[in-house]
Order: sequence, then C-alpha cells, then structure tokens
Amino acid sequence: MILLIKNGHVINPATETDEVADILAEDGKVVKMEKNIKAKADRVIDAKGCYVMPGFIDMHVHLRDPGQEYKEDIESGTRSAAMGGITSIACMPNTKPVTDSEPIVTYIKTKAKEVGHVNVYPIGSISKGLEGKELAEIGELKNAGAVAISDDGRPVENAELMRQAIEKTNENGLIVTSHCEDLKIINGGIINKGDISEKLGVKGMDRASEDYITAREICLAMSCNARVHICHVSTKGSVNIIRAAKKDGVKVTCETAPHYFTFTDEKLLARDADFRMSPPLRTEEDRAAVEEAVLDGTIDCIITDHAPHSAEEKADFEKAPNGVVGLETSLAATLTKLYHSGKCGLNKIAEIMSVNPRKIMGLEPIKIAVGERCDLCIFDPDYEWEVIPAELNSKSKNSVFKGTRLKGKVMYTICRGKLVFEL
Repeated sequence: MILLIKNGHVINPATETDEVADILAEDGKVVKMEKNIKAKADRVIDAKGCYVMPGFIDMHVHLRDPGQEYKEDIESGTRSAAMGGITSIACMPNTKPVTDSEPIVTYIKTKAKEVGHVNVYPIGSISKGLEGKELAEIGELKNAGAVAISDDGRPVENAELMRQAIEKTNENGLIVTSHCEDLKIINGGIINKGDISEKLGVKGMDRASEDYITAREICLAMSCNARVHICHVSTKGSVNIIRAAKKDGVKVTCETAPHYFTFTDEKLLARDADFRMSPPLRTEEDRAAVEEAVLDGTIDCIITDHAPHSAEEKADFEKAPNGVVGLETSLAATLTKLYHSGKCGLNKIAEIMSVNPRKIMGLEPIKIAVGERCDLCIFDPDYEWEVIPAELNSKSKNSVFKGTRLKGKVMYTICRGKLVFEL
C-alpha cells in the first residue's frame, strides 16, 4: 500500500522535527518526507490542522486474553488501542492461564498477528502462576518473546523473590515492572484512605502501601545494580522517593496514568465502581505531585493500565474488582490536562507516550524518517468530544472519563504503513 499524508504538522523527537511536511509511505516504511510531495498513492490523507506523531505505545495493558475474553480479547483490545493512536501495546500476564511459560507467550503473539490491529508485546510473569512463591523461567519467557516481567495485578510480597527477579532480568536483558502495594497495609481497603473513605464508611487503602513497596524495589535495584520500573505511580510519597533515587543514580523508571493527574478521590463520592482502580484515585496533593512529576521528567511515561471489567462485575460499588479502561482516552486526556493548560508541549508528550516506553523495554524506536517503520498517530488537538462509554470499542465500558469533555481527538492511526483507524 502506498500512503500519502499531506499538510500534517510533524512532531518527531528523534530528529527534532517540528514542522509542516508531507509523508509518503510504501510497503510499511517511510520513503519520503518533505514539503509538497507529488506522488501516486492508494490513499491520500489531508492532515491539515492536525499533528503527526510517532505511534504511541502503552506498556501497561490488560487484554484478558487468554481466559477472560468476555471482558476483552486481543482483537477488541488492539482495535481500542488503534482508536487512541496507540500502535503498540505491552500486555500484562494476569491472564488465565497466567503468562508464565513459552506456550502462553506464543499464543498471544500468534493471535496478535492473526487478528491484532496494532503491535502486541507480551509481558511474562515474575512468579509461576502469579503466586509469588517461585520464579517463572525468565530465560524461557525472553526467548519466547516477552519484553518484560511483572506480577502486575498483585505485588510480589516476598522481597527476596523480587530481588532474585531483578537480578535475573538484569542478566537476561529484561526489566521488572512492579505493582507497588503492600497487601497487609491495604488490609481490604477499596479506595484511598482519607476523608472520602470516612464519609463513605468504607475501608481505605493507606498510601503507605505504595510508598513502602516503591522504596523496597528501589533498595533491591540498588543492591543488584540493576534496573526496575515502578508501575502506576499515584502518591506524592512515591514521586518523592523516585525523584531522590534518580538523583542518586539508581536505575529506576516509572509510569503513571492520566486519571492520576486528572481526578481525585472525590469522584468516589458517587459510589460508582467505575472510579475504582488499584492504586486508587488519591487527594489533590497527590494529583498535583503526579502532574509535576510528569512535567519535570521524574515520571518517564504515560500508560493506561487498561483493565476491562463487565458491567455486571462493576455493578456493586464495594464488591467490584478494581480497574478502568483507558486506551481510547489516554491521548485526549493528556492533551486536555497538560497541553491545553499550557503546562506541556507536544514534543514532551511524544517523548512520554512514544519514545520513553520503547527505551525502557528495549524496543525498536519509532522515528518519522526515510527508511523507518511507518507507525503514526494523526490527531486534531482542538477537536472537542464527550466520552460516552457505549461508543468505546473496548468490550468493557468502565471508563473513569465517562461524561467528561476532552479536547483532542485521534483522526487516523497507521501501523506498519497500514491505516488501522480513521474517524
């Protein structure tokens, strides 16, 4: 397929490009990028008024496949990702069966090639069966194609097992991504512990649960002189711990999701389980600290922690599982909160949503340049829309942004030179 994109404003951190240009792609690669390209093409896209960025990558997604396809599957999840300008996703291992061996990694990769709309990179589990008792075969997982290991969905409670995992991944060229919560401190809590949990009369999750394990993982990484990645940062304490560790030269990276720098636990006053996730929405002090950490580079990347659940599962506020969907709203929410507020430029957004996650996982960088793979997101930064759950492409509709008006919309997504989404 020959694809010609005209008049788009190209933002490409790899080449420091920030200008209006045309892009010609053929057989999945960029073959020309300059002004006023004249060429025959199978499809011409007029991107006037839009920005063109390297396709985004979400390194923290739950596809629920295999085993819970009623919530999401590889086809529906990757279609949802394409609608959000995301051309690559890394999927977490808390599937059924757990992604703790070569056959499951192979299943995910094979199915993604058959029905996936975007690139899919499996993440293997740290422990066998996510039981936190015995390390999975990390070398086997890497050879099968896993790009990282994690027990996300629950923490690794045994510190020595986590130390061994960090050490082993360092030897194998992978990285551990850690779900930082201490279950004993949480002790059955379902939302942030504070004024809102008291008003609602429900058990709260003390922020110490996240701060403590964040500090633990950093200490373990220091002892091994190895890398560690902290998942879904939500507290001021964790931000401060990570910032200090980076200044000391610790090999720590981290991520957050748009809901953590957009909303606070006041959303829970509605007693709606669609606003429940783990870690939970916190206070304004935490929200502001997370936002600042994104802006100053303490937080390396924005992810969604896309965690689909059925409407029936989310019906009971106190008994519902934690998790929200976010693939289709991630860019728009980030633009609304950070770009349109004047706090963050588009080059920075490209770095934290496209460049940095790929670096962390050791994946091929996406550059908008001649000879490079053509993975692109084309979006209108001024397009205003309301998030209506029924219109989302995910099988599940548990969006924390439901009813919210956002500014910024993906118009086209191109993956390996193929148009996989257009509005």
